[in-house]
Amino acid sequence: MTGRKAEIIRFLDTIGWSAAARAPLAGDASFRRYERLHHNGGTAVLMDAPPPEDITSFVAVASYLRDVGCSAPKVMAVETGSGLALLEDLGDNTYTRVLNDGANAAPLYTAAIDLLVELQTHAPADWLAPYDKATYFAEADLLLDWYMPAMDATPNSAAREAFHEAWDGVLPMSVLGAPVTVLRDYHADNLMWLSGREGLARVGLLDFQDALAGSPAYDLVSLLEDARRQVPADLVEAMITRYLAASPQLDPKAFRAAFAILGGQRNIKIIGIFTRLCRRDGKPSYLSMIPYVWRLLEGDLAHPVLSDVRAWFDRYLPPPLRGIPHP
Repeated sequence: MTGRKAEIIRFLDTIGWSAAARAPLAGDASFRRYERLHHNGGTAVLMDAPPPEDITSFVAVASYLRDVGCSAPKVMAVETGSGLALLEDLGDNTYTRVLNDGANAAPLYTAAIDLLVELQTHAPADWLAPYDKATYFAEADLLLDWYMPAMDATPNSAAREAFHEAWDGVLPMSVLGAPVTVLRDYHADNLMWLSGREGLARVGLLDFQDALAGSPAYDLVSLLEDARRQVPADLVEAMITRYLAASPQLDPKAFRAAFAILGGQRNIKIIGIFTRLCRRDGKPSYLSMIPYVWRLLEGDLAHPVLSDVRAWFDRYLPPPLRGIPHP
């Protein structure tokens, strides 16, 4: 046996798990794969993250999160060069699954908000890269580079320049004091409900390897403007209100403006990513989520702080071009 399968078998043999029974787990939008392993009455999760994935950041962020009291999976064994790791098994109860089974959403979202408040009291690790303007622009440009061509609306240089000017005028208003740890994909698919644990430890964390240091509003946007799950408007408002009540250092008006700015930027990025996942990576299932993301984006654009960005969309991507792109 050669190739990746042999590499995995060698890794499992090295750490004493070669006899484990293996079963695939649901993957995500990346190139990572996961398997649940059963061995000697226990379980663990194998993370297979081949190039271009980089497992180093996952290991580092997991360690940081555990150090500050969060329920990130323990890394039981790792080969960073091979992109292989054995992780603590947090089970199957993602927020998505628990909510789909009929659980009351309010306690789950309340716990997720309270965890963010606590996490943001800890200074981000000094090795975390900043969530800076260059990164925001690179993400927003996915709309120009992938979605617009798929809608036969490839932007010219003037459209690109106007897009950047509009965002350049508002992104500074998303800065709300000192940077905090931003997990970036803090939403129902990546949160676990660990009912056997106490307090904030009941919220398990997944898919945090892309963490950066940035605005405290960003992860609330991830949670409450979830591309994959419609969060009721009254629950969104209740959670923002709860977060602000626990964060007296933040000006509520400035926070809500930052929420709209980062919601707009994130939803633009998601529309671009979902289009790229189809056209480049052969994953068309993501296209069906784009109309809902457009609804979220249009809600963000209604905030007065984004009037110039909204004007750009009205000119270059009016409502008839806001839909499901060509595969």
